[in-house]
Amino acid sequence: MKQGLLISFFLLLLVLPVGASELKTLLDRMQQTAASTQTLSSTFVQEKHLAIFSEKLISQGRFAYARPDRLRWELLTPFESGFVLNGRNGQRWNGLSREMGDFSVDRDPAMGMIAQQLLAWARVDLDWLSQRYRMELLSNRPVQLRLIPLDQGEAGFIRHLEMTFADDLRSIVTVLLQEAGGDKTLLRFSQVELNAQLPEEMFRAPEF
Repeated sequence: MKQGLLISFFLLLLVLPVGASELKTLLDRMQQTAASTQTLSSTFVQEKHLAIFSEKLISQGRFAYARPDRLRWELLTPFESGFVLNGRNGQRWNGLSREMGDFSVDRDPAMGMIAQQLLAWARVDLDWLSQRYRMELLSNRPVQLRLIPLDQGEAGFIRHLEMTFADDLRSIVTVLLQEAGGDKTLLRFSQVELNAQLPEEMFRAPEF
């Protein structure tokens, strides 16, 4: 589920030449925009660049969020895998091995962190994020933010995250995860829908 951390799941911040006041203004705007978001869904393409290979590993997937704490993060190609979260509990699956299992964010630290990060970005939970990342603004147009982990454990394998936002700040266009070992993963989001009516089955695990 390492790719879920990318989603992590799914989102924000600025460098010092621009100034802390401008960063705060930008974050306030993002928070206000997020307050009106009841649902969010999109498709994405994931490009994995391994330091030891020149080829890219490409997969496709989809993401969905419904306020306050429902998620779906799923890879559709080259094979199906992912998870759904409803509150504190969820299910994850692997279409290649045909395995499926329940999990609790309270008892599974890895899944708990993935879910917390995705929810924090979807909600723009700045209190949660500021405790875990140093945030920098790379560009105003388009808005590009860099997140640098404060936790030494996370910093041991993630160098930083970079996000690029749509002009209206209502959705993310790309996420770049740069790993400490040289590998990197790029997510490109498309077909973004805000506040659409999402079917109940969106937050249920598939049946094999």
